[in-house]
This record gives sequence, structure tokens and C-alpha cells, in this order.
Amino acid sequence: MAMLRSYLKIALRNLLKSKISSFINITGLAVGMAVAMLIGLWVWSELTFDTHFANYARIAQVLQNGTYSNEVGTQSEIPPPLGPELRNTYGADFKYVVMATDIRPQALTFEDKKFTQNGASFGAEITEMLSLDMLQGSRKGLKEPNSILLSETLAKTYFGDAEPLGKIMQISEQNYKVTGVYADLPRNSSFNDLAFITPWNENEPYIKNYLDNWGYNSFNAYVQLAEGADMAQVSAKIKDIKYKKVNKEGQKYKPEMFLHPMSQWHLYSEFEGGKSVGGHITAVWLFGIIGAFVLLLACINFMNLSTARSEKRAKEVGVRKAIGSRKNQLIGQFLSESLVVACFAFVLALLLAQLSLPFFNAVADKKMSLLWSNPVFWLLGLGFALGTGLLAGTYPAFYLSSFQPIRVLKGTFKAGRLASIPRKVLVVIQFTVSIALTVGVLIVFQQIQFAKNRPIGYDTSGLIVLPTPTMVIHEHFDAIRNELKNSGVILEMAESHSPMTELNLALDGFDWKGKDPNMQVSIGTELVSHDFGKTVDWEISAGRDFSRDFASDSTGIILSETAVKYMGLKNPLGEVIKSQNFSPEPIFFRVIGVVKDVLMESPYEDVRPMFYTLNRWRGNFAVLKLNPALSAQVALAKIAPVFQKHNPSAPFDYQFVDAEYGKKFAAELRVGRLAGFFAILAVFISCLGLFGLASFMAEQRTKEIGIRKVLGASLGNLWGLLSREFVGLVLLSCVLAAPIAYYYLHGWLQQYEYRTEISWWVFAAAAVGALGITLMTVSYQAVKAALVNPVRSLKSE
Repeated sequence: MAMLRSYLKIALRNLLKSKISSFINITGLAVGMAVAMLIGLWVWSELTFDTHFANYARIAQVLQNGTYSNEVGTQSEIPPPLGPELRNTYGADFKYVVMATDIRPQALTFEDKKFTQNGASFGAEITEMLSLDMLQGSRKGLKEPNSILLSETLAKTYFGDAEPLGKIMQISEQNYKVTGVYADLPRNSSFNDLAFITPWNENEPYIKNYLDNWGYNSFNAYVQLAEGADMAQVSAKIKDIKYKKVNKEGQKYKPEMFLHPMSQWHLYSEFEGGKSVGGHITAVWLFGIIGAFVLLLACINFMNLSTARSEKRAKEVGVRKAIGSRKNQLIGQFLSESLVVACFAFVLALLLAQLSLPFFNAVADKKMSLLWSNPVFWLLGLGFALGTGLLAGTYPAFYLSSFQPIRVLKGTFKAGRLASIPRKVLVVIQFTVSIALTVGVLIVFQQIQFAKNRPIGYDTSGLIVLPTPTMVIHEHFDAIRNELKNSGVILEMAESHSPMTELNLALDGFDWKGKDPNMQVSIGTELVSHDFGKTVDWEISAGRDFSRDFASDSTGIILSETAVKYMGLKNPLGEVIKSQNFSPEPIFFRVIGVVKDVLMESPYEDVRPMFYTLNRWRGNFAVLKLNPALSAQVALAKIAPVFQKHNPSAPFDYQFVDAEYGKKFAAELRVGRLAGFFAILAVFISCLGLFGLASFMAEQRTKEIGIRKVLGASLGNLWGLLSREFVGLVLLSCVLAAPIAYYYLHGWLQQYEYRTEISWWVFAAAAVGALGITLMTVSYQAVKAALVNPVRSLKSE
């Protein structure tokens, strides 16, 4: 204990004695540790996605692979007959089979309260499958017809502290009885935005009309395996379940169904060639590696400054060895000093992490917090601090304890030129990592901007979309359109099946002349009203748009340019396309026009072939083009009363299409901003170390600088002398960082079908930035040393 107290005293004295070095070490380690903490919280949140569900390991979603233009594609949309077929044919393998609609915004009304909330229809077993925590009612609540389960937050929104059970709410003019309230699902859950659940009802026209249609891919299927069932084996069993129903004589293509486990939904959601190729797990690995490297950069600072100041500790080592200290005791002393620094840094890191969390949560779109009351957190934190101290202090401890006492005490010990090589190597590693991170950030934002500049085939300016979940808007569509056009607030208005930035329907029941019988079709299908093209301002490249002047347009169809290529049509106008998607009897559509591709899905992927036909029922959305002569605020204030007059039970809820399209870049922007944040911190830590080394070098060369000034050296000469070595190291780092960054970023870009090229200027910009920051960091110490009066430098001689 006496020895430990002695180590602690010496450690504290050395910290106070070398204030600049101590500040750099503690600050650098604290920033590195804070970054590692924040990234650790984020990675843990991602890795534990969905794990709170009790049946997590046995839940899966049914997906299907299909061959489209000789390429295998994967989609989550499946036909409605799949659910009953799974139950009837493979019932022993499944505990639950749940059919569902997509989670989407719907107008939910109770008395005078009208809000748009996210909800979906699920089979009644979803409550058991997801092990919902029922605060009121029971998990059997969905078994009642026209029932509805509310999340805790939604129940409070509508009912406050009043009793919600038994209350009647309306969705699309349909009454639903509240039969239960469940606890809000965690944010790191695939169902986190599920505010309410209604029962899957096979008698609803939207579902009933397609119960036997294996080509109508517009629903979802979730399963929970029976006890003892193996996920891979069951997935192999159901592979041909759809093919057996749609197989035609001579047909070679095979739609294949498979199970996608819940454990892979969030992190392994991307498919290529029908197989999982990763997904969000790439970001988890990326930020995990960044966190480790940023912490390593801080440790390198400690190593460099400790070994750089070795000559000042040399006599202390010599005296200790001369009076009997063993090498392992000296190693213990120096390690204890690094552990003291690490402990101070850990305390500061906790403060930095806590202060940074609001900003970090906003950028990462999370709600994370430090687990102050969790003993496991403190145990891990203590281990983390000790591990960091050992990582940072091991090399300096062995280096300092290796000095020979005879040479040290005789005064003949000099570190020599070779002693600086390890420090130079570490500085090169620091800046190689920092420059590679900087290049990565620039490429991420270049890819985002490249995708933003992609032609989308329509004009988003002044375009808004409103959900129209009831027949009311459809029935009064012409009256609403005429009133709004006559008032001058809109230029045009139309109905559509999907919003402009999503595609809700992909169908495969199409045939045409010359179609390859082995070709599996999956074509995006948008059901629109006559004035859709005028509203969105799409571009007709051949033929004409839909028109009320042609009664035959009820069976007219417009193709996208990609669809024409996909179908292999040289002269598409007038071609007949047979469809069995919309009624029991086939419908024959005639091509009346071709439009430039309209981008409705991911801006990073190839555009899907699209068919546009006139809507045979009501549209799910109203699309309005605002009059640019009026401000959006004024126009919306005039539009809202018109919609509410015709549909008073629904809220006036709208989205600007350009804002919704911008959300498609959110994930990449998040990655870019997080990487940028950590790259800035990495550069800051590297510059801290560089500042410390420059300070030490200037101190060591004080007399040399004085002699050079006496002999006529100018300020510029001395500045170049002290800066040259660091500039060389950073240039070497640029050379090393370029191929490393190119290799990994080229691989990252391959996940996007629509991607930018890696330009030379990105590397040049990163190099110029690194050199500029290096010169600014080093110049302060260089100029300060060069301005010292040589009389003061040389008077001791």
C-alpha cells in the first residue's frame, strides 16, 4: 500500500509538473473515450433491435424471390392466399401465421378529435406473437370483429385519463370498438411506429376480392415457428408453395418463398441475387471500427508524449534502478501513472458523453441515455478505463523502464535519432486514419448529392399529397377539384393509388405479345385519375396522356420507358396487354402512351418498370399542384375548408412531396453526419498530439534555434525548419490513406445501383485540409520558438 501511495503521489506530481502534456493526454483520452461510449451505446441499440420480443428467435417474415429480366429480385409483398395455404399445408411447423397490411397513416376519429396515426390490420395472433404488454384489456381483443387496440400514447392522446375500453372510434367511416391498450413498443423495434392495430378481415372487399389471386402481391405475412421447428428447414419446405399454384406447362421460372428471421430484419435487410448481402450491419461495423480507431488515436497521443519526454524521466529511472528498483516495479509505476490519467479522462469522458447525448441522439435519430443506475454499466466503465489506461501506458512503461542506469547517471544518455521513429510511425497512423475518415465523409455526401441530382421524372415543387381513406373524397372528387381550380389555389388535382414517393402495388399477372414464357413479371402498377399527368407534370415521350375525350381510355395503359425496355417492345403504341389482376375475367389494355421514368422508390436503385392505368375504384391519395402565385400557407388555408366540408370526419393531413422525397436520403445523411462528427473529433485528437510533439520539439531545439538566429536565420527559415518534418509525415499519411479509403469506399458504393464515381478531387481536398490543419497546429509553436530572443536561449552556455 505504501508503494501504491508513492506511485500515486509521483503520478499526480508529474501531472502537475507537465501541465500542457497532462492537458493533452487527459483531454485526448477523454474525447476518445467519450466517442467510444457514444458509439458503444449506438451499436448496442442496433444489435438489440427487436430482442425485447419474447419470441424473437422464432419469428420470421415470409419473403419471395422472383426472376425479373434474368435477375433474381426479393420482395416482402406477398399474395393474400399465402396465409391460409401455410396454415393448411404446413400447420405443424407454425404456431402462428399472421397476415397483415402495411403500416401506414390512417385517419382515426373519436368524437371531435381527428388525427392521422400509423396503424395496420393484423391477424388476431399478432398480440401473442409480439407478446404485447396489455395495460388494459387482453391479447384476445383482436378476435372481436371491428375491434381496435391502441398504444398507450395514442390512448392518452384521445382519452386522457378517461376509460378507453368500449369506446367507438372511426377509420374510413367504419366503426371500431376499443378492446385493449398495449404499452408503447420500444424505439429500437421494427414495429415502433405501430400506434393501433385492427383485425385482419377477409370479408373486407379490398382483401376478399384477392383471396384466390396468387399474383396480387400487396400484403405481408409473419410467422412464429412451432417449438422444435428449425428455421432453415421450414424455409426450405415452403420454397415452392406459390410455384405449385401458378405453374404453367412449359414455364421455367420459379417464384420461391422463404423465411426471413426477425433477428435479420434490421441489420440484414438487403438482398442481391435472392440472397442476403447485409444491410445496416455495414454501418454497425463501420462505426464500431471508427470508435476503436478514435480511441486508438487518443492512446497514441499518450504514447508519443510519454516517450518524447523520456529524457526528462531518464535520471529518475537511473536513480531508482541504482538503489534497487526492479524493471517490473518501474513498469508498475509507469502503468499506474497511465491508469491515473485514464481515470481522470474517464470522469471527463462521462461528462462529455452526457453533454453530447442530445446532439448525438438528434443526429442518430435515437433516444439513448447513459445507464447511471445500472451496476453493470459501472463495471463495464471501470473495465473500459483500466483497459484504456493499459493500452495507452504499456508501450511507454516498457520503453522508459528499459533505460540503462550507468549511461543515464554518467550523463551520456541521449535518445538518438532512431528513438523518434516509433513516434513518427504513430503520427503517420493517426493522420492516415483521420484522412481516410475525412475522405469517407466527403464520398458519402458526394453520393447523397449525386442521388439528389438524379432526374425523377416529375416536378415536386408545389406538389402535395393527402391520404383519402374513405369513398367520400372519391365521390365528391369532381366537385372538390372544380371548386379549388375555380378559386385559383391549385393548378390541377388527381387521384392515385400510391403516394408520389412510394409504390404500394407490384403485380405479376400480365401477358403481352412476344413475352418470354420463362419470364416472371413484377411490374409497379399505379392506378390514377385522368389528370394525374398534368398534376405531377410528367413528360410524355411517345403517344398521349389519359383524356376524358376518349371513352376507350378506361382500358388504356401508359408505360414507363423502363417498362418498354423490360418488355422488349420496339413499337409499344397500340400493343395489347392482358391482365388478370383486377377482376376474375381478364382485361385487355391497349398502350396509348409512354412516359419518362417516374422515380417513386429508392433514389439509389434502378427504377422499376411501371404501368399506369385509370383507377377502377377510389384512389388512396389526392395529389394537388398548388398555384405558385400564392404562398403555400395561403393556399393550404383555402384548401383545408373545402376538404373538411366534404369529409368532416377526417383530419386535413397533407405532405409536401419534395419533403417526403427528401426523407429518402435520411439514412445516408445520418451516416454522413455521424461519420463527419467522428472525423472532426479524430482530427482534433490528432492535432492535440501534434501540438504536444511540436511543443516538445521546439523546447528540445531551443539552443539550436538561438544559434541559427545569431547566424542570420530568418523567421521563415526557422518556421520551415520546425514544420518540415511534420509536413512530411502528413504527406506520407495522405499517400497511405488514399488507397485504403478508395478500397473500402469503392466497396461501400457497390451496394447502390445508382452511384457516383470516386473523384480525384476528394483525395486532394482531404490532403490540402490535412496539410492546412497541420501547419496551423505546428506553426504556433514554431513561430513562438523562432521569436524567442537568442540571448535568453544561449545565456546558459
